[in-house]
Amino acid sequence: MTSWIFQMTVMVLSTFISSSHSKRDKVLYCSACKAILDELNYSISQVDPKKTINVGSFRLNPDGTITDKKVPFARSETHLSELLDGVCNSMSDYAPYVDPDTQHRQYRRFAPRSSGSSEDFPDFKNFQFDGPEASNNLKFACETLVEELEDDIISLLGQDEQNVHEELCYRVSDYCEKNSQPNDEL
Repeated sequence: MTSWIFQMTVMVLSTFISSSHSKRDKVLYCSACKAILDELNYSISQVDPKKTINVGSFRLNPDGTITDKKVPFARSETHLSELLDGVCNSMSDYAPYVDPDTQHRQYRRFAPRSSGSSEDFPDFKNFQFDGPEASNNLKFACETLVEELEDDIISLLGQDEQNVHEELCYRVSDYCEKNSQPNDEL
């Protein structure tokens, strides 16, 4: 009898766990994935490309030398980890946006960057400002994705891949669908 109860409990829990991933709002999580990469790429672009960091073991070799190498700081694991810690704080700069032509709904950045010009202001008429709960939902989705995909994000951005959005958001996380409208304007 106890084994039957245990088996039923495991079955119910496994069903609940597997269905929780499929119940996630694909638009929200796809937008969060793209927003994460957009924010990280912008932060990386703001770092001086000449800045380097020493990586290696810092242990002495038998001949008395130290084996280390210099890598660009912008795409180093240390810098990317620091950026990931605060990337979700910028999700309040995003709001739901409905494309007037396709009626495709996604989250887009509406706030200009601090170093941007006045030309960075988007047309606000297609944004839906639903109050703080919309940005809180995006921030929660962002935090969830960063927790789940941290190693993949660091690996892809560290290699300076060209199609990071496609690789991470379409292939690895599987939140974005191929037939959805690409979002180059995040």
